[in-house]
Amino acid sequence: MKTCLERIYNGVLKENPALVLMLGMCPTLAVTTSAINGFGMGLSTMAVLIVSNLIISLLRKSIPDEVRLPAYIVIVASLVTVVELLTQAYLPDLYKALGIYIPLIVVNCIILGRAEAFASKNSPLPSLFDGVGMGLGFTIALVLIGLVREFLGAGTAFGVTILSPEVFTPLGIFIRAPGAFLVLAIVVAVMNGASVMTRANEMVNGCDGCCAKCGKICEDTKEEAVK
Repeated sequence: MKTCLERIYNGVLKENPALVLMLGMCPTLAVTTSAINGFGMGLSTMAVLIVSNLIISLLRKSIPDEVRLPAYIVIVASLVTVVELLTQAYLPDLYKALGIYIPLIVVNCIILGRAEAFASKNSPLPSLFDGVGMGLGFTIALVLIGLVREFLGAGTAFGVTILSPEVFTPLGIFIRAPGAFLVLAIVVAVMNGASVMTRANEMVNGCDGCCAKCGKICEDTKEEAVK
């Protein structure tokens, strides 16, 4: 149970796929024009992550190494198709808003990365919780970025008007592409300022995990990177 809880903690904070590992940047920047869109994409990705991790872990000893990546893609593609059809049937507005980014979950590096790095090497239960943690972390990141962009760009939160146009003039740039990069940079800077430890920091000798307060010039150490 401790390992399972650790996987959730790592996915949400220490190894957050969007804010720490910088994976899945395409949907992170593209669909977060509103918190609802971010929430929908995050849940869709989390559902695929959980089930794909579980299936790949169960089949890890049966899949030959030579075809493991094609096998992973087939598994993920099947699950994404199910998610896409369910979204189209029961959440048509969300389906139209997310558009092409739902089928693109198939090639999301978070999905294939966790399949290769964790699920293919660990038992089903930890793999399932790894999917939960990574999916939850990705969802939180997308909702947070989408909420900030929606609030500053339209004065709303989850589609509900918070500040009327008479009180607040929306900053349209935040619901456009430049706003996505700006908000992402601010959120990552805040995490660094809060001394959030990451796996990347641990690979640098003498790093305390706080980039904002660090005066050390970080250089890649090939020996540590290989480890």
